[in-house]
Amino acid sequence: MQLDDLVFANDLALPSQSQQQMQEKTTSVAAASAAVGLDIHKGKSRILRYNTACTNPVTIDGEDLEDVKVFTYLGSIIDEQRGSDADVKARIGKARAAYLQLENIWNSK
Repeated sequence: MQLDDLVFANDLALPSQSQQQMQEKTTSVAAASAAVGLDIHKGKSRILRYNTACTNPVTIDGEDLEDVKVFTYLGSIIDEQRGSDADVKARIGKARAAYLQLENIWNSK
């Protein structure tokens, strides 16, 4: 198995060109994980589809993985439009909240 995908600690993204390729990668990762005693948490695994009409399920051990329109990977919000609007808005919101918590310090004399 070649991992030219996005891997970080216990998070993994498997960009694929087709549903078949996604299923093959998913099956391969599941088999490699099982071979070393690791288990993939199927309840936490998600499928995000871009530009496709294909709705065939991707499965692990016969269990369908959930299709989603938005998910967070390594702190970044990823959506089916491939845009960054949601992520930028979330980050601005977090920065604003942090700034407002420090507002009393900024204004103290």
